[in-house]
Amino acid sequence: MKWTRLLPAAFAACLPFAPSASARTTATTTGQHRFAVGSVHLWYRVAGKPGGTPVIFLHGGPGEGSQTFAHYAGPALEARLRMVYLDQRGSGRSDRPKAADNYSIAQLVDDIEALRKRLGVPRVDLIGHSFGTVLGLEYAAKYPDRVAHLVLAGAVSDLPRALDIQCARLQASNPAAFARAAQGKTAGAYPRCDVFSAYEGDAMGEAIHRNMYPDPETGRKVDAMDSANGLGNTGELGNALGAKGLWSYRFAGTGKVTAPTLVIAGGHDFQAVEAPQRDLAKALPRGRFLLYPEDGHFMFVEEPQRFAKDVIAFLQG
Repeated sequence: MKWTRLLPAAFAACLPFAPSASARTTATTTGQHRFAVGSVHLWYRVAGKPGGTPVIFLHGGPGEGSQTFAHYAGPALEARLRMVYLDQRGSGRSDRPKAADNYSIAQLVDDIEALRKRLGVPRVDLIGHSFGTVLGLEYAAKYPDRVAHLVLAGAVSDLPRALDIQCARLQASNPAAFARAAQGKTAGAYPRCDVFSAYEGDAMGEAIHRNMYPDPETGRKVDAMDSANGLGNTGELGNALGAKGLWSYRFAGTGKVTAPTLVIAGGHDFQAVEAPQRDLAKALPRGRFLLYPEDGHFMFVEEPQRFAKDVIAFLQG
């Protein structure tokens, strides 16, 4: 939206850049860790059942941090899986450099590979949520032999199409709001309108909440957990990627993703929207689609036990 296939120690030691046994033990010990990729220090936390294939969680935002997923879905997942919660650069407890040249999708994919090497394992499972699904797809396409399974929750593999569907829905349901959104459109940025300028007042917050959360209480839970302990999204990552064309992103490597992939969509998620996610699952060589009809963009907050059960069954099936 994962750890039972480790290679024998003798073979693992022959892998390129394989860390020593002591370094591997340190890197995979339960608890918080920091490591450097160039000048940027990244934070991750290891939790859950020891052994097996590590499951790396890739959060959304961009810049959201892993804390909300870990709080709601984490306990049930950790009962059966060895979870690794990574805060991407510019997010959570990782460094948030100001310079935009520290941020790109390619660099974030390289960060995941650096973490895999640090963990000292030949393959990982990945769970991506929202923007994290972009990173999961790109990593799985670049390193197909290093991904055992891929889970994509609220996938955004075709942002122009998703935004166009949002605009069409807005036009049908609220013509006045659509008129404001069409007027606020930035040339080349959105196919039909700027949905974030559709509402008066706190325009972006209003649009996001209407699109993501069928139950406003879910939005309040997510907002509170995202910003707890000073971990709120301060925009370095999202602003840099937006300036580099994130809103025009389309994933072009479906044929390269060889890992079994589970796409989980919320029936009331009008941010990622259902149709492009169904089509993504069909296009992937080993894709499966699962719909939570009553849920929004944060199905793991709305139904954490169901989400964990489905993910565990997929990863261990």
